[in-house]
Amino acid sequence: MRVGILPVGPLNGITDVAGVEVGQTTIMRGDNVRTGVTAVLPHAGNLYREKVPGAVFVGNGFGKLTGVTQVEEMGDIETPVLLTSTTSVPRVADALISYVLALPGNADVLSVNPVVGETNDGYLNDIRGRHITADDVFAAIKSAKSGPVEEGAVGAGTGTVAFGWKGGIGTSSRRLPANLGRYTVGVLVQTNFGGVLTIGGAPVGMELGQYYLRQELQQAGSGRDDANGSCMIVVATDAPLDARNLKRLAARALLGLARTGSAASNGSGDYAIAFSTASQVRIHTSDKSMARHVEVITNEAMSPLFLAAIEATEEAVYNSMFRATTTTGNGHTVDALPIDKTVEILRKYGVIR
Repeated sequence: MRVGILPVGPLNGITDVAGVEVGQTTIMRGDNVRTGVTAVLPHAGNLYREKVPGAVFVGNGFGKLTGVTQVEEMGDIETPVLLTSTTSVPRVADALISYVLALPGNADVLSVNPVVGETNDGYLNDIRGRHITADDVFAAIKSAKSGPVEEGAVGAGTGTVAFGWKGGIGTSSRRLPANLGRYTVGVLVQTNFGGVLTIGGAPVGMELGQYYLRQELQQAGSGRDDANGSCMIVVATDAPLDARNLKRLAARALLGLARTGSAASNGSGDYAIAFSTASQVRIHTSDKSMARHVEVITNEAMSPLFLAAIEATEEAVYNSMFRATTTTGNGHTVDALPIDKTVEILRKYGVIR
C-alpha cells in the first residue's frame, strides 16, 4: 500500500532523519499493567549543550504536555522528547531532569525544561497505579538507537486504543528528491484517539461496523469508539528550519491525522512536536555571541516539506495499528485491526491491487 506521492526513506521511520534515535521501555506485568515510555532523541550528544530548534502545535489542548511554554517562548528543545502515560508525566519528567543533570558537562546546570507528552492508557492499564519508574525512563533513553523502530503495542503505545482497535507506536518518513533539497521528514506517533477510520480514502471503520457516533446514529454495531483519547506526534527533519517554520511544519501533521478519520474530539489531546536536526541551526550554550548568522529555508521552500509531514503522519498512524496486536489488560480486551478484512476493503475501494 502506498500512502501519498512522495518516496519513503530506507527505513520508513523517524530514524531516517540522520542522527535521530528512538528507545522504548515496554511494561507488561500481571493482569493490569500495560504501559511504557518512548524516547526520541534528536541527536546522540548532550542536548542541553547542543539544543535543537523546536516548536509545538496544539490541535486540541486536552493533555498534559510538559515543557510546552518554554519551547514556545525560546524556540528550542534541550532534552529528549519522551512519551508516556497521562498520570506518569510528572514522574517521567522528574527522571528526565535527573538524566540531563547527570550528563557529563552539566554540573553547573540549574534549570532543565523536560519535554514529556502523553496519552491516556487507562482502559487497558492501571493508570492510577503510576507504575513507571525512573529506571524505566533511563532504560528507554539509554536504549535509544538509530535503525528500525519497533511499532505497535510497545513503549508508550503499550496500552493505547485507536479507532476502537489496538493502537500504539507508529512511524514513517518521506524523502524529498534532489531538486527539492533532498531533505527527510520523519514522524513518530502515539495513537490513542478515535473517529471514523479511513485508510487511503477507504471508509474502513464504516465497512467494519465500528466508528464514532454509530450507536447515536441508530445503526447496529459495537459503538466502542467514543473518539476520545489523544494523539502525540513527533516530527523530525534534517531541513534547516527555524522555530517559526517548525511550528508551521508541526501544524501540517494534524492534517495527516485528519486524513485517517480523526474526529479531534473534545477529549482528544492532539499535539505535534517538531524539531530540526540540521547542524547549522543548533543552539550551542558555549556560544556567547550577541548575534547568530545561520541559513534557513525560506517560506517559499516549505510546501514540499508540509506535504511530507502530512503523508508521513498519515502512514505512521496506519503503521501503529497494522503492527499492533490484540491486548488484554485491566479487565478489558482490545482487538487488533483485522488485517485480512481490512485488505479486502482496501482492494474493494482500489487502494491496493
